[in-house]
Amino acid sequence: MPTLKPVREVFVDQSGFLLHPWMAVLCQADTGIRYSHQTSGVRCLSRSMDGYYVPVFNRETLAYLRSLFEEELEGQGARQGPEVLTPYRERIRDAVSQVRMDSSVGGPGEVPLQLDYSRFGEADEAWIPVVTPDGPGVLIWENSD
Repeated sequence: MPTLKPVREVFVDQSGFLLHPWMAVLCQADTGIRYSHQTSGVRCLSRSMDGYYVPVFNRETLAYLRSLFEEELEGQGARQGPEVLTPYRERIRDAVSQVRMDSSVGGPGEVPLQLDYSRFGEADEAWIPVVTPDGPGVLIWENSD
């Protein structure tokens, strides 16, 4: 019988202790660690994923995504449903592809993230489903609330 790992919960930047611009990828994996993150702009929803945390950064992508969600969508995230983001899908795809990540198991070096179209319905401010060199994940950054 397999041994179950204890679940630990880690709140990503819950207290705003990261006092600089940041982005990360939460890679989905059975680690026994659940990362929770505030998303959806002023709605302040909490989303979580089991896996591991990988810091990534691209200044232009962060500025673009913040502008899109905070200005164009007025900090409302996808509050009216995921279809609100459909007109922005290709723009989000292009921005996400500018962020690069190394595989945790080695490989060709830094690889661009890809928007995960199969999970695009989960997309919201500070929570974009992506395909990483290690499999499914989400691109996160500081929520605008």
